[in-house]
Amino acid sequence: MNRKKVLIISYYWPPSGGIGVLRCLKIAKYLRQYGWEPVIFTAEGAHYPSIDHSNDKDVPPGATILRQRIWEPYHIYKFLTGQPPQANVNNVFYVQDDNPGFFHRLSVWIRSNFFIPDARALWIRPSVRFLRRYLKANPVDAIFSDGPPHSNTRIATLLKKHTGIPWLADFQDPWTQIDYYQLLNLTAWGDRRHHRMEQEAFRRADKITIVSPTWKKDLEAIGAENVSVIPWGYDPDDYNDISQEVGPKFTLTHLGIMGYDRNPAGLFRVLQRMCEEVEGFRENLELQLVGQVDYSVREAYEAAGLAGNVKLPGAVPRREALQLTMDSPILLLLLNQQPNAGGRIPGKLFEYLASRRPVLCLGPTDSDVAGILAETGGGTTAGYDDETAIRAILEELYQKFREGKLAKPVDSSIEKYSIEKLTGEVAGFLEEIAGGVR
Repeated sequence: MNRKKVLIISYYWPPSGGIGVLRCLKIAKYLRQYGWEPVIFTAEGAHYPSIDHSNDKDVPPGATILRQRIWEPYHIYKFLTGQPPQANVNNVFYVQDDNPGFFHRLSVWIRSNFFIPDARALWIRPSVRFLRRYLKANPVDAIFSDGPPHSNTRIATLLKKHTGIPWLADFQDPWTQIDYYQLLNLTAWGDRRHHRMEQEAFRRADKITIVSPTWKKDLEAIGAENVSVIPWGYDPDDYNDISQEVGPKFTLTHLGIMGYDRNPAGLFRVLQRMCEEVEGFRENLELQLVGQVDYSVREAYEAAGLAGNVKLPGAVPRREALQLTMDSPILLLLLNQQPNAGGRIPGKLFEYLASRRPVLCLGPTDSDVAGILAETGGGTTAGYDDETAIRAILEELYQKFREGKLAKPVDSSIEKYSIEKLTGEVAGFLEEIAGGVR
């Protein structure tokens, strides 16, 4: 089959673990079904937050994978803050083991103002030089970039400028509208540079995609055009050989980063009162927090007297994470307590839905996530501070637990969120822009 070729620019690629790698990896996995051959460009020697070789199975067999050496400043940050070489510091804006000190604040200021758009900034120009040479000898029909990190977006912007190759700019998260942008401690010069780069990307991109309807509107409000929504989705293949055995405890499981802005202190207070007021509840209760947990979250559950009910497995390989998701009676989804939370649709939402377990979401009740949970029948949303609503949801779930009904799979309608189907939409956009250069 004579396929068109698309250059996919993604910092995250196997052996990277975590959720960030899945966007491009899963799209690349299914593109051949729609007449497109993926050519991957990624980083050599990247400072990935975790390594997970279970993702290797999704790399398209025989695909061309190009790598460019990268230098990142994380080892300097670890040295200044006294952290061990193996520490995960990719999420310092969200998660700290303790109250951050002077060297953390200094490092954030340096990173924010001298590494623009992000910590991979020094990878941009060598990558553009490499890819310009490669593309002269190996033409492609389109470019697909995914950000953040928006160094990916910047590489694609410059490639489009120099080559004119049609470009689809994909956003897992927005750029200057991202929730931690206000934490960057930017100078006026740094802020202007971010906005200039973002606007140039909007002007040069032939097509823009983003993960949620609300964020689509947010991008359009600052000048982006021809924007469409491609949500994260789930891959049915990931569940083919995983059996489900729901645990015997009343377990609430959260997977992923639990940063300071996802601190469910209200939930902990509700659980504390239920432990005091409902006979046998404390003995049955288990909180399973998988991944990085900020010190403020630990302080909150300890203050609620729940430390003995908490399990902290740390970061786990993807397959183990999926198994924990399948086996947990209840799944906890926490939206960032930030102004743009209405449009945040975490990738794990769709894996939660695919597990057919009931989801308790904390966040705006008019958010895109709340709409998806209501549409699919996959779960319920309550505000972080609405302890009355949280209690009502938990009491209903606990009643099902005592009646032995909580293990029953949730009958939710999620087929349209299959990544295989969503990749077909991506391929359609590539076909549109490959027909001509804007």
